[in-house]
Amino acid sequence: MDIDKILYDFNTKAVIFDLDGTLIDNNSYHRETWEKYLEKIGKTISEEEFNANMNGRTNEDAIKYIYGKDISPEESLKHTLDKEALYREIYKPFIKPVPGLIDFLERLKSKNISMAIATSGIQPNIDFMFENIPIKKYFDVVVNSSHIKKGKPDPEIYLKVASLLHISPKYSLVFEDATVGIKSAKAAGMKVIAVATTQPKEELGEADIIVDDYNF
Repeated sequence: MDIDKILYDFNTKAVIFDLDGTLIDNNSYHRETWEKYLEKIGKTISEEEFNANMNGRTNEDAIKYIYGKDISPEESLKHTLDKEALYREIYKPFIKPVPGLIDFLERLKSKNISMAIATSGIQPNIDFMFENIPIKKYFDVVVNSSHIKKGKPDPEIYLKVASLLHISPKYSLVFEDATVGIKSAKAAGMKVIAVATTQPKEELGEADIIVDDYNF
C-alpha cells in the first residue's frame, strides 16, 4: 500500500487515531479483564456480544449494558475504575505499539500532518500508554470519554477532535480497529483506515481501506 499516495488522494491534513486496538494491540487484554471482572459478579459474555455492545464503546456504555441503564453515575464510575485498574495490571508486562506505528508517526510528523487521539477510554489508561510507549510528543490533541456526552458510534468525539485541530472533517483521516469506531468517524464525514487487530477484516468493510498494521 502506498500510504503517501493515500494521504495525497484523501487530501489529508490531520490523522486521528483511536487508542485501544489501534495504537496498542490490547483488546484481547481488555476482553480478558472484562471476563475476570464479569466472573466476579457471576456473568459471562460471548465474543459476538462483546464486539456488538462493549468493544470500542465508553466504559459508561459498557457498564450500562452489563448492569442495566438505571445504574447511577457514581456506581458506574466505581466499576469503571476497578475494571481499568485490573486491565493495567494485566497488560503492563505486554504493552507495546502496533507494529510499524512509531515509524509511521515519524513519517506523518515529517510531512507536518497534525495528529490526534480520539479514544473511548479514560485518562489513566492514556497516561499508562504514554508512560510505557514514548509517543506523547506526536499528538497535538487527545480527547477521551470524559470530554464527550455521546460515545461512539456517535460522531461527537471525532467532530470535537477536528474542531480542536481547526481542521475540517473532510481533510481528516482516521485509524480505527472496531466497527463502532468506523461508524463514528464515517458519520463525522472522515475517511477511515481500519487496522485489523481486533475484528476480522470481513467485519470492517465500512472502512475505506483495511490494513494489518502500520508496516505499509
